[in-house]
Amino acid sequence: MEEKEYAGHVVLIPYPSQGHINPVLQFAKRLASKGVLATLATTCYTTKSICAPNVGVEPISDGFDVGGFAQAQNEDLYLKSFKANGSRTLSELIHKYQESSSPVTCVVYDSFLPWALDVAKQHGIYGASFFTNSATVCHIFCLKHLGILSLPVNLENEPLLVPGLPPLNLADLPSFLKFPESYPAYMAMKLNQYSNLHMADWIFCNSFEELEGEAAESISELWPAKLIGPMAPSAYLDGRIEDDKGYGASLWEPLSKECIKWLETKPPRSVVYVSFGSMVSLTAEQMEEIARGLQECSSHFLWVVKESEQSKLPEGFVEYTAKEKGLLVTWCNQLEMLAHQAVGCFVTHCGWNSTLEGLSLGVPMVGVPQWADQLTDAKFVGEIWGVGLRAKEDEKGVVRKEEFVMCLKVVMEGERSHEIKKNARKWSELAKKSVSEGGSSDKRINEFVEQLMLRAINSKGHQLMAAM
Repeated sequence: MEEKEYAGHVVLIPYPSQGHINPVLQFAKRLASKGVLATLATTCYTTKSICAPNVGVEPISDGFDVGGFAQAQNEDLYLKSFKANGSRTLSELIHKYQESSSPVTCVVYDSFLPWALDVAKQHGIYGASFFTNSATVCHIFCLKHLGILSLPVNLENEPLLVPGLPPLNLADLPSFLKFPESYPAYMAMKLNQYSNLHMADWIFCNSFEELEGEAAESISELWPAKLIGPMAPSAYLDGRIEDDKGYGASLWEPLSKECIKWLETKPPRSVVYVSFGSMVSLTAEQMEEIARGLQECSSHFLWVVKESEQSKLPEGFVEYTAKEKGLLVTWCNQLEMLAHQAVGCFVTHCGWNSTLEGLSLGVPMVGVPQWADQLTDAKFVGEIWGVGLRAKEDEKGVVRKEEFVMCLKVVMEGERSHEIKKNARKWSELAKKSVSEGGSSDKRINEFVEQLMLRAINSKGHQLMAAM
C-alpha cells in the first residue's frame, strides 16, 4: 500500500487547560483538513480526554502525570516542572519521529510554553507560537514586556491610550496589569510569552482580521501575528471539515442530551444561557445575586454550575429550578447550546474562547467578567462590537441583582436589543466568512501550509541526493 504524502508534520502543544486545549486542537484539525499530518502533544493526564479524527495524540510529561495541575497545586511549581519535563519528553517525541517516514516539520506551541520553541530550534525545525488571547490583550502585554507601556499616573480618572486600541479605563484593564503583585506567577507567565518570540518562524493568534485587524496591524513590527481564527468546530462556521461538531476534548462530562431535550420545549430566543467557564469561581455573594436575578427576570434560563460551586447557591434555589423556569447542569457542550434556536442571550465571564463562540454564533451577550483578560474582552463586547452589555459592578466588585436583571431585559427585549441582535448577526457572518474558502483566516492558514509543503519537498530532495 502506497504511503500517504503529507504537506509536512506539525506537532501542536497546548497548555493543559480546557480553554487552551480547545483552540489548539481545532487548529490541528484545520491543518489536517489541508493535508498536514497533525499530532497533538499534551500532558499524560489530559491525553485520555482527547478524541479528534485525523489528529494524532502523543503524551508529554509535565511531571505530574497522575493528576496534572491539581497534583501540583502551585502555578510556579507546575510551570517549572512542565518546562523541565516537557522539554525532555518533547525532544524525545521529535527524535522518535525523526527516525520515521514523517519527521516533524514544525512545533506549534501554546504561547504560555515558550520553552517548546527552544526545543524546536535545538532540533533544527520550525517553531510557531499560538496565542489564545485576543489580539488586543496580546498587544497590551507585548508592550508591557518590552517596557514601553506607560500607565497613567491617575489611572482611576485617566484612560490608558495605546495606538490601535480604544481608550481603556481602569475597569477595562487586565487584572494582572492593574494588580501585578496579586498574581505574580500569572503575570510572569504572561510576560514570558514574549521572551524568545523573536526566534519564532510564525506567530498565530486566535482572532480574525475583521474583528481585530487594526489592533494586530498597529503592533505588527513588534508582534507580527497572523490572525487565523475563530478556532471553533467547523460545523458552526464553514462546514468544510466533515463531522466536526465538537472540539474533541472535554475534561468534564457534558450533559448535552438533557439540555437539548429541555431547550426543545422552549420558544425561540426565550432562554438565557449562563456559563462562567471552566476556571472562574464566583463568590457566594455573586452567585446569590445571579440566582436571584434569574428568578426575577421574565426569561427561562439554563445555568452551568460546576459541582464545586453548587454549595454557593442560595437555599431553595435548586428546588426552584426544577420547575419550568430553569435548568441547572454541571457541564454541557456550550456550542450546541449557543447554536440552539431557543437561546436568546449568553451570560458569560467573557473568556476569549466563550467570547469568540458567542460572536461566531451570533448570540447577544451579557458580560460578567471576573479577572485577567475577561475585563478587556467585556469592554469590546459592550462598547466596541455592540453585541451586548457589560454588567456594572458595585463598590464591592459585585454585580447586583437589579443591574443583572436590567442587562437581561435590555439584551432580550428592550428597544436597544434590535441593534444588539443586528450587530450579533453581522459579526457571526464575518466570523464564518473569515474561515471559509478565500477568507482572511483561511488565506493565512494556507500560506502556512504552503511553507510547510516547501520545507517537506526540500527535505525529501536532500534525502534523495544523500542516498545517490
